[in-house]
Amino acid sequence: MIKSKLPTSKRTISTQPAAVVSREQVCLSLIEQMQALRQSMHDREAAMDVELSRVSEKYQDSARNLIHYLALRVHDLRPLQEQLAWLGLSSLGRSESHVLANLNKVLGILHCLTGQDWADKSAEEPAGSVSSRRLLEGHSIDLLGIYPPGRPVRIMVTLPSSSATDSSVVRELVEAGMDIARINCAHDDAAAWRAMASNVRHAAKASQRQVRVLMDLGGPKIRTGEVAPRSPVLRMRPQRDEYGRPYKPYRLGLQSNSASNAMPGVDGCIAVESKWLAHLVVGSQIDFSDARGAKRHLLVVQCSALGAIAESVQTAYLTPDTLLTIHGADGKKWRSTLAGQIESLPGTLHLHLGDVIRVTRDGLGQAAVVDEDDLIAIKEPAHIACTLPQVLDQVRMGERMWFDDGKIGGVIRKVTDDWLEVEITQARDGGEKLIGDKGINFPDSELDLPALTDKDFADLDAVAREADMVGLSFVQQASDVYLLREHLDRLGRSDIGIVLKIETLKGFENLPELMLAAMSGGCAGVMIARGDLAVECGYERLAEVQEEILWCAEAAHMPVIWATQVLETLAKTGVPSRAEISDAGLGVRAECVMLNKGPYIADAIRTLDDILRRMGKHQDKKRSLLRALRSWSGAESASRKPLRGPED
Repeated sequence: MIKSKLPTSKRTISTQPAAVVSREQVCLSLIEQMQALRQSMHDREAAMDVELSRVSEKYQDSARNLIHYLALRVHDLRPLQEQLAWLGLSSLGRSESHVLANLNKVLGILHCLTGQDWADKSAEEPAGSVSSRRLLEGHSIDLLGIYPPGRPVRIMVTLPSSSATDSSVVRELVEAGMDIARINCAHDDAAAWRAMASNVRHAAKASQRQVRVLMDLGGPKIRTGEVAPRSPVLRMRPQRDEYGRPYKPYRLGLQSNSASNAMPGVDGCIAVESKWLAHLVVGSQIDFSDARGAKRHLLVVQCSALGAIAESVQTAYLTPDTLLTIHGADGKKWRSTLAGQIESLPGTLHLHLGDVIRVTRDGLGQAAVVDEDDLIAIKEPAHIACTLPQVLDQVRMGERMWFDDGKIGGVIRKVTDDWLEVEITQARDGGEKLIGDKGINFPDSELDLPALTDKDFADLDAVAREADMVGLSFVQQASDVYLLREHLDRLGRSDIGIVLKIETLKGFENLPELMLAAMSGGCAGVMIARGDLAVECGYERLAEVQEEILWCAEAAHMPVIWATQVLETLAKTGVPSRAEISDAGLGVRAECVMLNKGPYIADAIRTLDDILRRMGKHQDKKRSLLRALRSWSGAESASRKPLRGPED
């Protein structure tokens, strides 16, 4: 270690008075320390000769720079940085893209300050301050395509399922500023993906823009299995004012079970027997006891060939067993149960702090069974299946387990051949709802899962035909990358770019090896998948982890995709939060920012476009761009200037 070579007094020189230590002494100490750093870079590069031999020619310089960066960051450089800053020299704090070149320049200046000769070392440097930018830009264009004029960062958008059948959905996204369309292979099928990609290319051609397609493989995503559906129920709820008085009744459509046309102007619709429906006239009263046993009434206000419409000013719950009774004007009564159209509710498990849930290998999820004699006692805990049952053989008691992107946390208390018993240790006071197809994370467990599932191998045929790049989900080790590359070569798509999706702790820890493996091909990039990654590493560590990924990727001259929950509130509700606006601004440090789908996604694209254009003038990776600020150029000029940000 370099630290062991440096006396304590030398490492803390910057804190001593100038009268005690001369500038020359400081410089000589720094030369000694930095020569040791430089030698460690060369030693690390020589030790990784085998790994470098697998890297393609176009990535050789980038791979060498990455290795130099790893050698540099093994050491605590803070004392050295203080000394360099005291002299007004570069403290290596922004040297990721050209590590050896930056260190050599500082060494050269130190030699000049001490009157020593210094020979030019540029021949040994894989990248300089200018050439490193060209390398990153070239690799980014190869993978992500050209960036739009005035915006240094591309915008990627996850396509909704509707984009397969409605070309106008894609056209709106392209016109709003989408540069890359993301197709999630965990949903839909090959036919839908083919239609999505076709719509993207047609929309791009019409807009005279280049729009690339990324197809994400589903990967070994661990999810909850299906939960048994709840009984069908239709809640009829009139709208009420602030005093609880109904001002708009609930309008219920009643149709024959053979009717095929939907009824306009109703809040809900049920099917009833045709003979019973024929007795309804305007003014008829329908009586019933709802699912809770409450006495309720409906008043028929409209009859037509489509059926009848009845109104209620009371909240009521209808089930297929509800008995409806018509009271005729002559005192006669006609009764009927519902014939259909009430759908089963999605299955849900309600979990509270301290509850126990069993995670099983298969079967439908079920709620806890309560003891009939003691309503507080649980006869059988709730249970839910795991979509990758082999993980049950790889976890241990005491390890943590998270459900639904970290909303529900638990600890494994018991492991059997058929299930895990998990105590819920994190949930809101009112409890949490857990449904099927939600993510499960095991941050403490050493899981051995295949990089590519059988479904992924089948999906690669469609990926090879339609995609410009492929996302490798839950990648964890270099062999995963080589395996994917082999299959792409077999399919005749050695040119396709690979995006390493970093969403597990193991993937983060093995990031340098993953990058070197990805450099064996034509083009590659990194996606910071902040959703799963936050659960895996802990939310308190996410800021630190994503920062380190950005540094490592810059050292490898590899483009980064900043993903998960960017402007999510805006995309879903139409109104952004202040926090997510600031978060979106940080995306300027990446080469691409990803948005997820939502009803207001076009607004989110336009907002992100504006943010990235503004921030792109102030920030280049970690480096602040000192463009002229006119906000405080003078009271007179500032008072005339509209508050819209810096001028061009």
